[in-house]
Amino acid sequence: MSQEMNHLYETIQQRKQTPEPGSYTAYLFEKGLEKICKKVGEETTEVIIAAMKQDQEELICEISDEIYHLFVLMAASGVTLEQVEAELAKRSQKQGNLKAERKPIEKY
Repeated sequence: MSQEMNHLYETIQQRKQTPEPGSYTAYLFEKGLEKICKKVGEETTEVIIAAMKQDQEELICEISDEIYHLFVLMAASGVTLEQVEAELAKRSQKQGNLKAERKPIEKY
């Protein structure tokens, strides 16, 4: 993981331990898991919209927002960056795990 990503994660952890007045991160922790999850969902939708618009600059901004909110969710849930990195490393070792195509949606 890059230094910037590690720094962001560490800053979020610090805000959780020592809330700073006026900090958006501290506000999210104060509001709790429901608010944090709503923000993750909102950012996910914004990433999808930016991708569908094929607007790379907007997509980069929205992905950055998504990563930030995922890091807040991780901190709120006690998931460490090391745990996620370990899971990603395990997955990168897998071979031949192509999933079957999903059936098309016929009814909405």
